[in-house]
Order: sequence, then structure tokens, then C-alpha cells
Amino acid sequence: MRLTPAAVLDAAITLLDEAGLDAFSTRKLATRLDVRVGALYWHYPSRQALLDAVAEQIVAEASATPIPDGDWPQQAAAMIHALRNAMLAHTDGARIIVEMDAPGPNALAYIERLRGLLAGAGMDRATAEDAADVLTSYLNGYTIEEQAHKADQQRADADRGFAFGLNVVFAGLRTITES
Repeated sequence: MRLTPAAVLDAAITLLDEAGLDAFSTRKLATRLDVRVGALYWHYPSRQALLDAVAEQIVAEASATPIPDGDWPQQAAAMIHALRNAMLAHTDGARIIVEMDAPGPNALAYIERLRGLLAGAGMDRATAEDAADVLTSYLNGYTIEEQAHKADQQRADADRGFAFGLNVVFAGLRTITES
């Protein structure tokens, strides 16, 4: 097999899904790919750069989900739920996203789309940025907790709890757009 950035990324995602972030190492990845560790650095200059690429892939998965027509809370909820589902599809996906060092084009486009949606709802640019931060902080925190305690809660219960909290955040944001 020819070593390419895509092959390294696919193998890294598979290894992360199997072992989790704490057990992931470039040495294990190199062994899996039957190469020396240095060969990985030809494609990704560091472990963090590789993990950033994994985060980019997770965001790309979320961004592929169509956003329905509707009012801004419905559209924002669809974006948030899509990213949560993409994070949950990967072991430690939320931590990988949160620990991203250098957001790439997918992550930047995602956050810019969310900010634009909020600005379109009548928020000024600074408020839209703050609101997007609140929404993504809630998403990240809830999902990290959810993945850390995955055996403690059924997915349906976690979905209900997540939706409740998201609705609370939206209720607060609505007061901003309605004033």
C-alpha cells in the first residue's frame, strides 16, 4: 500500500475508534501501517497535526448533513445535532474536536456558518460570535461528558437531556433576538 495523507488519516481514525485518544500513538499507527514513525511525519508534521486532520474529518462528516429550511433555532439545532452525532460516531470524538490546535477549513466554515445564521437572526456580529461560542461550548461539554460516561446512560436519555439543554440555550438566545 502506498502511504498517502488519506491512508494515514483513515488508519488514524480507525485506530482512534478502536483504542481511544489516550491509547493513540504515532508509533502504534506506524506499526499498523507497517512503516517507520518518521514516514508519518512526511504527511503530517506532528501528532497534533494528524489529530487536527481527524477533527477536520469529523467536522466534514457533520457538514455533509443537510440543514433544513426553517427558522434560525431549527437550523442551528440541526447543525449542532449533526456535529454531536459526528463526534459520537468516533471514540473520544468530542475531545478530538475540543483539543484541535489549528482549525482547518471545515471547522472554520462550520463556525462561520453558525455565526452567519445567528447574525441573520438579528444579532450583531459580536453577539453572534458569542452566541456561537455558547452553543459550541454546550455541545462540546455535554458530548465530552457523554463520551466519558457512555456506559452510564442510554443514548435516548442522553439525546433527551441534550435537546433539553439546547432548548434552554435557545430560549436565552431568543431573548436577545426579540429585544
